[in-house]
Amino acid sequence: MSKTGARDDDTEASLSDPPDLETVLHTVFGLRSSESEAYLGLLRAPDSSASEVAQLLGRDRSNVNRSLRTLRERGLAERRRVLLEGGGHVYRYTATPLAEARERMHAALSEWAEAAHDRVDEFGADTDAAVLNADRTDEVYATRAED
Repeated sequence: MSKTGARDDDTEASLSDPPDLETVLHTVFGLRSSESEAYLGLLRAPDSSASEVAQLLGRDRSNVNRSLRTLRERGLAERRRVLLEGGGHVYRYTATPLAEARERMHAALSEWAEAAHDRVDEFGADTDAAVLNADRTDEVYATRAED
């Protein structure tokens, strides 16, 4: 969905259309569909490596790594380093628990809705003032014309 409210497939969204989870994740956290898929994959397979998530999703590991980095930046995944017996290490990822993500989504959407209500209340305020001033000006000229 774009910033104008149009969905990526160029169909218009309306308030009567309930958003899907991907749309909510995009709106609240700014996630692309690939990042939403990675988050949902991590919920299904916690404590996974990027390779395991890539295999689960049928995607390239480098693309999944970018998605996982974004999820960490947005607070939707944690990474821990695990040392391998033969040397080296692997990173394992776990999604932020769904209850916590849900809480953050509700809070962000409530904040957004409050801001949207404020914009609605402010809508046309400058136009209303101009109309009132024009009416007063017309009254002044009408009174002067009568004198």
